[in-house]
Amino acid sequence: MSRLYAFSAGTARAKVSLSNGACDCHIHVYDNKVPAIVGAALNPPDASISDYQQVQQRMGTQRAVVVTPSTYGADNRLTLAAMSQLGSAGRGVVVITGDETLEDLCQLNEQGVRGVRVNLSKGVIHQISDVPTLARRIAPLGWHLQLLMPVDKLLEHRELLLKLPVDLVFDHFGRITPELCGRNRAHDTLLHLLKERRAWIKLSGGYLVSSICSSNDPQLLPLARSFIDAAPDRVLWGSDWPHATASAGHQPMPDDAAQLDALASWAGNSDRLRQILVINPEKLYGFTPSSSH
Repeated sequence: MSRLYAFSAGTARAKVSLSNGACDCHIHVYDNKVPAIVGAALNPPDASISDYQQVQQRMGTQRAVVVTPSTYGADNRLTLAAMSQLGSAGRGVVVITGDETLEDLCQLNEQGVRGVRVNLSKGVIHQISDVPTLARRIAPLGWHLQLLMPVDKLLEHRELLLKLPVDLVFDHFGRITPELCGRNRAHDTLLHLLKERRAWIKLSGGYLVSSICSSNDPQLLPLARSFIDAAPDRVLWGSDWPHATASAGHQPMPDDAAQLDALASWAGNSDRLRQILVINPEKLYGFTPSSSH
């Protein structure tokens, strides 16, 4: 297998035709020259922006949001370097400790950072008690707080989340599985946050919540559609490239072009697809508005 396709199964291009400015809102980069944090759950092979840009050609996307993975704790060097390579087509979501000065955060903002991630599933540096402090630190910049958390924690801390002074972004379907769709209070909570314009959701890593470990799982359709129907202007998409959990052997390597085709079926029509891939990322991450063609 070539280096390129070690990070993405398949060789075909996406069947769906994408609008200008289509954005993949969730990718990571890895380099073993940067030490992993002690206790890191995932330590995948090196994956660079140059590798990603080859996969990007298959998908047909033009923009990307680089997210600091749990592997590196609050070391954002790789994310910032990747954003620099992407230029105006890139934005970033970083991890911070909360001890950064306002000057530090403003510098990150100038570099294209638009949010902070708190990983309460596989991360090792944050607890739920850190969330209010981090939210207050980033509120003056207009950043969002991106959360990855188990379903039980979402329910347990619902009132805390509702009081935060920033927008929330839940990645990977909010960890809601198709089996919980319409049958669990956590799903109801996410729908409430979306409808109240307090949160956004990334339809990223569908294979992570699928019982068959596939973004082509038919059971993902009603789950994805529940979020899209609730608030089409608060839904994003991400490939989750380079699929660290798949690299670790926890599930099959997904085909990123096929993931986009699945999104098209979830969206249902070209207008909603453009909303998810172009308009919504422009609003949340501050990309320059694209033409409609």
